[in-house]
Amino acid sequence: MNSVLQRFFVYFLCLGFVISLTIFPISANPSYTQNSNSLPVTTEIRGVWLTNVASGVFYIPWGIERAINQLAALNFNTIYPVVWNRGYTFYKSPLAKKVTGLDSQPLLNFIHSQNDFLAKLVKLARSKNLTIMPWFEYGLMTPPDSALAKLHPDWLTIGQKGVESISENLIEDMINGVYKQAWLNPLHPEVQNFIRGLILEVLKNYNVDGIQIDDHFGMPVQFGYDAFTIQLYQKEHQGKTPPINPFDPEWMRWRANKITAFMDSIFKSVKAIKPYAKISLSPNSQYFAYKYYLQDWENWVKKDLIDELILQVYRREKNSFIQEISKPAIKSAMKKVPVAIGISTGNLLKPVDIDQVKEQVKIVRNQKLAGFSFFYWESLWGYIIPESPYQRRQAFLKMFDTQALRPLKLKKL
Repeated sequence: MNSVLQRFFVYFLCLGFVISLTIFPISANPSYTQNSNSLPVTTEIRGVWLTNVASGVFYIPWGIERAINQLAALNFNTIYPVVWNRGYTFYKSPLAKKVTGLDSQPLLNFIHSQNDFLAKLVKLARSKNLTIMPWFEYGLMTPPDSALAKLHPDWLTIGQKGVESISENLIEDMINGVYKQAWLNPLHPEVQNFIRGLILEVLKNYNVDGIQIDDHFGMPVQFGYDAFTIQLYQKEHQGKTPPINPFDPEWMRWRANKITAFMDSIFKSVKAIKPYAKISLSPNSQYFAYKYYLQDWENWVKKDLIDELILQVYRREKNSFIQEISKPAIKSAMKKVPVAIGISTGNLLKPVDIDQVKEQVKIVRNQKLAGFSFFYWESLWGYIIPESPYQRRQAFLKMFDTQALRPLKLKKL
């Protein structure tokens, strides 16, 4: 990060700190806390993603305490905090230290005086009876200039003509040719050992309920033209090279099956060390996930490789939202695992008003789905929302006027 960017980041962080002080109470016992002993109980996932991207919750000294207190007071029951992002871990990782030279994200280390942030977060969440599912947000993405990419270039997959990176929005990338993110090869055994090792490290060393992977746990369809993958394909296809067309059905299926096999190995490894740990997946729709990221999650559900599905449905238009959550893959998954919906509460550039959030929560409940997780903490009732923080919190208090237990995984059919 150059000096100009550093100054900008520090300025933004300080500005966020001042604004937060202005509009948020620091009280450990918010005034809107309900008497939990008098509340009826329902069954529903009520989650929120906590990320470091466009959010200061991890960096403001009292930020995470306030977040946990407010979420518990408003009857949320699950948090999905990022533990892997942009080539960095957000916990003290001996494996990351060995592979990249850094045991956790540098700014996080500095802000928290080299203390283990995840250990603190787990302790706080446990004190409020929140389920904690560490989230491997960036999956197999990593910046091209990250230590991980520079130290292990042979771990990266590429596209044709030497294309080495893509944007985080794959469709936009394919249209505009914007390349930003390198991609770890999910077929490479050393990559598999690294990612699986990070997951097991979290489960072994922290008192968490499981882990979550998301839409970035796959391979962009235009990738797979690196030397390792080509040689592997040739070995299994009598010396033939992969098709030039990345959308060739057999070429897509071959890569997707390899990723499914990797997912199977993760599942078995997780259950071997922590049988009751949940593996949560937060993908895009089956059609999009398979076509553009070779992530065949419908097959993962059928093979019992996941314990929870949180489908990302970041739609503003009501009919589009209903259409997404009513697709056959969702109906099928509901027979096997709890299926909840990821609802957008907005971001700095695209704020979402609370009426839309309330409407989508109502739709999810009417469809008999298992609940919801909101993306993301900063826009639940922070300073980037259309209404006042007080109005937003009151709205959530009305939506969540009962306590909620998380649903159990359904019996195998």
